[in-house]
Amino acid sequence: MSAAISHRKATQLRTWALFAFFFLPGLVMASWATRTPAIRDTLSVSTAGMGVVLFGLSVGSMSGILCSGWLVKRFGTRSIIRSGMTLMVTGMLVMGVALFLSSPVLFALGLAILGSGLGSAEVAMNVEGAIVEGLLKKTVLPMMHGFYSLGTLAGAGIGMGLTAFNFSAYGHLLVIGLVVIAPIVIAITAIPHGVGKSNAVTDAENPHEPHPPFYKDLQLLLIGTIVLAMAFAEGSANDWLPLLMVDGHGFSPTSGSMIYVGFTLGMTVGRFTGGWFIDRYSRVTVVRACALMGILGIGLIIFVDNTVVAGISVILWGLGTSLGFPLTISAAGDTGPDPATRVSVVAASGYIAFLVGPPLLGFLGEHYGLRLAMLVVLSLMVVAALVAKAVAKPTDLVTNSVEGRVR
Repeated sequence: MSAAISHRKATQLRTWALFAFFFLPGLVMASWATRTPAIRDTLSVSTAGMGVVLFGLSVGSMSGILCSGWLVKRFGTRSIIRSGMTLMVTGMLVMGVALFLSSPVLFALGLAILGSGLGSAEVAMNVEGAIVEGLLKKTVLPMMHGFYSLGTLAGAGIGMGLTAFNFSAYGHLLVIGLVVIAPIVIAITAIPHGVGKSNAVTDAENPHEPHPPFYKDLQLLLIGTIVLAMAFAEGSANDWLPLLMVDGHGFSPTSGSMIYVGFTLGMTVGRFTGGWFIDRYSRVTVVRACALMGILGIGLIIFVDNTVVAGISVILWGLGTSLGFPLTISAAGDTGPDPATRVSVVAASGYIAFLVGPPLLGFLGEHYGLRLAMLVVLSLMVVAALVAKAVAKPTDLVTNSVEGRVR
């Protein structure tokens, strides 16, 4: 009995550690995202130039995510999470120094370091989350991603307050970079050693299960398309929403940060409630509903110039993109053997959006305005709605069985 209690406590601590590891990147990302108007002015770059600077985050993220599947199987989830969080802190501190020196190149380098850390840790955290779901026998991965959104909500609130008080952007980034160190050091102790290394052994136990390679798996590729669209929409808000409100709708920098808080609120609510809706209505229904909410929210932002409508629209935008990553990650693990590799493929699809998004929207925004540039985001959300059936569980493709097993 005592052994069972000890195991249960260890699982609970592991769960809360993962909540922390999702929360902290959200806090870090929102902390600099809310300061993008000040960052652009400090670095003395144009809108298109800001897109090039943000390209550093995309390059770092892509390099991290492309290596993550192999790294998890080689070193285990704990080591990759620890190294990824260390790179995240390092990148944030470099970004703070870059703002103090007004160096766009150094700031882009800091974003690349931060992105590589988050990209490499992404798969490790999601593999850990899927394992914890199995141990708890209930859906918790959307809630874990909800803690990321909760982190962005906290970061956006802090950023809005510091913007209102004219607190320096470089000081803001340096303080956040230092504050997150202690929680990382504490939380990593709850993650067990060696997790993730056994995936290859698990796959070897099912050698007779025929399944095409991931690059020939149509369902997996369509899931990747969905996460690409959702990630593009989420990343567009993270990178451009404050500037979109300031340049496209005439908001003040403080009001632009406040609007971003509305987006993060929608993301947070969607992820904390998403598990219940997925269990009750199925993945396909939830993806379609999310895509439609995103289409409505982004469409209103583009075509309607009204303060109240803007506030409602960004909440819909947040709700619409909230379950893109957690739901598609869960779906990817169901498509066949070697879940770490399949999760990394789907996550890489999302990071392709982060790679292409900043410079593309920056270029379009420079020539046509950021509001019209968001038509690209709107179109991708339409595609996600059309191919939503790809996230159905394998059993649902051939039977009408009730959704209920652990994702």
